[in-house]
Amino acid sequence: MRPRFSDPRQFNREPRIRINRYISAPEVRVVLEEGEMLGVLPIQEALKKAEEAGLDLVEISPTAQPPVCKIIDFGKFNYQQEKKQKEARKHSKVVQNKEIKLRPKTDVHDYNFKVKHIREFLEDGNRVKVTVKFKGREMAYTENGRKQLEKIIVDIADVGKIEVPPRLTGRNYDMTLTPTKKPAGT
Repeated sequence: MRPRFSDPRQFNREPRIRINRYISAPEVRVVLEEGEMLGVLPIQEALKKAEEAGLDLVEISPTAQPPVCKIIDFGKFNYQQEKKQKEARKHSKVVQNKEIKLRPKTDVHDYNFKVKHIREFLEDGNRVKVTVKFKGREMAYTENGRKQLEKIIVDIADVGKIEVPPRLTGRNYDMTLTPTKKPAGT
């Protein structure tokens, strides 16, 4: 017997809103478009009231006992829901993860240049992962990499703080920094 595979697109679907004849509950709590409560009615009677008004019976809260349904125009309801979601997406800020890579023998000018970039990323509200990479015999001097990371912590103390402290993983010493305050744009 072959295993059955489900369609991966099904997991991305949002729960569908049930309307009119697709509502399966035997009784529903009915609310009018203006917000007036009609009370708990059998589903057939609720559908009849919606049909008389020329509107749809829309299941608003399917988990309530009994489910709450509203007599409204479904097209208008759907449009308002999409508008709310679009507005919520507009106001959300996506925090990005930036990465800066150093070597244990990074010169002063290059170090200052990278610290300047770290400051800019933190001021924009992004997380920054700082990595010191070791090659070959440099592994014998990992304390130089740790000193560099500690110096970065001191240099950016006014705009950032440590989220993940410095740690040695394989041939890399890395830490993660987060901004201390919200960016000016939000």
